[in-house]
Amino acid sequence: MSASPLRPVAVLVLEGAKPLDVGIPAQVFTTRASMPYEVRLCGAAPGLVSGGDGLSYDVAHGLDALAWADIIFIPGYRLPDRDDPPQVVIDALIAAHTRGARLAAISTGAFALATTGLLDGKRATTHWHYTRALATKHPLVQVDENVLFVDGGSVLTSAGAASGIDLCLHMLRGDLGVAASNHAARRLVAAPYRSGGQAQYVPRSVPESLGERFASTREWALHRLGQPLTLEVLARHAAVSPRTFSRRFVEDTGYTPMQWVMRARIDVARELLESSGRSVEQIANDVGLGTGANLRLRFQRILGTTPSEYRRTFAKGS
Repeated sequence: MSASPLRPVAVLVLEGAKPLDVGIPAQVFTTRASMPYEVRLCGAAPGLVSGGDGLSYDVAHGLDALAWADIIFIPGYRLPDRDDPPQVVIDALIAAHTRGARLAAISTGAFALATTGLLDGKRATTHWHYTRALATKHPLVQVDENVLFVDGGSVLTSAGAASGIDLCLHMLRGDLGVAASNHAARRLVAAPYRSGGQAQYVPRSVPESLGERFASTREWALHRLGQPLTLEVLARHAAVSPRTFSRRFVEDTGYTPMQWVMRARIDVARELLESSGRSVEQIANDVGLGTGANLRLRFQRILGTTPSEYRRTFAKGS
């Protein structure tokens, strides 16, 4: 691992790399100058790499960047089901993983990651158009076509390009806390969080015009987390029946309305734990959970830790 105070992040640009996939990690992990990351583009060798969609990349680093990085992103690339990356690239990815680096594939980058064998026996995803091809080419991988991303700890995969943002925000949240993740989301004009378990594309069982109305209700709720928020209250704001609201809400977010409200409350609690000196009891009241005991219970269930431990880990200045 690097001795630099900045956390090293490498973006591996393969032949045919998709430009949006390449840009996502650099955008998310450098949304402000104070973020503790250094991002480097690399290829099988330094020099010009032919990308997808008629673009090329002049990468300054070769595979030495994979030996340097703590986090390695593998962006999607064209025709992933036909040709594997060079063996020297696969070997470098395996070596990086062995020494402790996290490998994260965006979209069809999952094919390159699967070629290493590191996804064998594990859940993974890729762009919905290629899920069947991934399962055919790598039958030991448990391909899940109905999720935005899969966090396998040291190996992570995401679906289409936009879900690469969700994956990066998820990783940023784990590294730096919810405040940093939400800041990055605002700068990128992205949703502050979407469940990894959300479907890749949304079946439109109700009119498209309801999408904006439901988004408005979620925004309205985020400003009222300290107040009682029931399914009926949310449905009334959206001007639909509770049944319609609940069904469409799950399609849009991957959560039931009450699960979403609880996670939103926990996220605000996390931000207050990171940035304020308010007590657990005060924060519980602020976010609508009533008591410190209730906050501790929900915190443990959702995050697997306590508010006090979380504050020690992520409080500013720690």
